[in-house]
Amino acid sequence: MNAFLENSAPLIDVRSPAEFEQGHIPGASNLPLFSNEERCLIGTTHKQLGSYAATQLGLELVGPRLGKLAEKIKGVAAEGNLKIYCWRGGMRSGSVGWLAKTIGLEVQLLDGGYKRFRNWALALFEQQWPLQILGGGTGSGKTEVLQAIAQKGGAMVDLEALASHRGSSFGALGLPAQPSSEHFENCLAICLHKQQGKSVIWLEAESAQVGRCRIPNGIWKQMQTAPLVLLERPTPERISLLVEVYGRQEIEGLIEATQRLSRRLGPQRTAIAVANIRDGNLEAACAEILDYYDRYYIKELQKRQMGFKRIAGEGKTAETIAEMLMQLEGA
Repeated sequence: MNAFLENSAPLIDVRSPAEFEQGHIPGASNLPLFSNEERCLIGTTHKQLGSYAATQLGLELVGPRLGKLAEKIKGVAAEGNLKIYCWRGGMRSGSVGWLAKTIGLEVQLLDGGYKRFRNWALALFEQQWPLQILGGGTGSGKTEVLQAIAQKGGAMVDLEALASHRGSSFGALGLPAQPSSEHFENCLAICLHKQQGKSVIWLEAESAQVGRCRIPNGIWKQMQTAPLVLLERPTPERISLLVEVYGRQEIEGLIEATQRLSRRLGPQRTAIAVANIRDGNLEAACAEILDYYDRYYIKELQKRQMGFKRIAGEGKTAETIAEMLMQLEGA
């Protein structure tokens, strides 16, 4: 698997669009041999009439469009090299691989296909990783600090970026649609693979689920026992950071996210927060909502059985805090 992933040639997934959307190897382009409907039809034929009839049907469907498929393959290939996979590394990838070789390309097929990649990814989550968790109240700027760690050459995995969600009721605002949990796992596996050999890998403290994306159980268990550093900032700084992130979002989106918290905020506090959002007073709205998040965060922190370190972030940039954290790694 490592040799396949480390090959820099363009990667083609020849499975159906629905299979690709459910999850694929990150970086792959989808050039489906069959449409979703065709794949279902071939599967039904195989079940009812056997493999020969299904193969014949596949040939009849693909034959007329081989020329166009060859053009697409040629357009994706770089410097005459290509990587191809399907579900099990069987007929679909073999057929497209044959076509690619016929037009003069060097091709590497993934033996075992996407199924093998998934098994590799799931096994990766069960390995022991040198995780270090960055915690802190909502609006502490943890994501910016992680990004600064990466810019300074440190190792980190941004779970929220992979999940396309900031992990709260407001987390989806202004971001692309979330991937499936399966594809989230695929992206996480590739990120971890790239960090192998590092002495410390920083992650942000998260719930077991980031939006609809669930953190794999093997990683989640390790996060619960990994060393924790709490980034502490005064409330005015946190409010300022939150307004900077969410202030550009549409008012109705902010109101809907606030109303989703109404059972926990309570009717009075929800009404005050919504009124402040409508009036454009986002600082006051943040102050109301932060009270709930802080109480929840303290409650979760009290459940933690292991100790933790604190780091003062008042008045400091993300870059400065990143340097402080990286110095802690060897302490």
